[in-house]
Amino acid sequence: MSGQGAVGGGQGWDALSQASHWDAKTRELVLDRVHNVPPIRFFTAEEARTLRAFCDVVTAQDGEPRIEVLNYVDEKMFEGRLDGFQYADMPDDRDVWRQVARHLDDEAGGSYADAAPELQRAICSLFADGRLDWELPVDKAWKVVTRGILSCFYAHPYAWNEIGFPGPAYPRGYSALGVDGREQWEPKE
Repeated sequence: MSGQGAVGGGQGWDALSQASHWDAKTRELVLDRVHNVPPIRFFTAEEARTLRAFCDVVTAQDGEPRIEVLNYVDEKMFEGRLDGFQYADMPDDRDVWRQVARHLDDEAGGSYADAAPELQRAICSLFADGRLDWELPVDKAWKVVTRGILSCFYAHPYAWNEIGFPGPAYPRGYSALGVDGREQWEPKE
């Protein structure tokens, strides 16, 4: 995701422009995601550096403004707000994240965060394809971390801009239903 895409969505769309149409609690919650990024409390400083770079590669964030995905993942891990299930042959998700950080650094031959962008993307691609030899099932580790990354990323209004999502419909609602249905206030592609 380029910096321009993060805010402008290519068409200049800004989901936050719809905030006046949201109920007060929804507006508070969404604006809190933008203005009050949680601190890193679960991951060590080294793990955070590695995993932040990895999150940026997965979400293609290569410019400003950035969504601090790792901070939101960290908050979930710190508070123990896990997804409610775990693969039988996998450790706790919190341990998976820590092991992934260590393995990413090993694959990079040092710090993944300090590796050249091409190497970061290559390692990420091998990870996504399940072609790394780690002590945990790589395909399932990929699912665990990307599930966390994507749920945090797409909960943020900057990501909504990128996909043209106008934000919460409550209390205004949506009435233009159907395949080609588009509210008159929604962005055009």
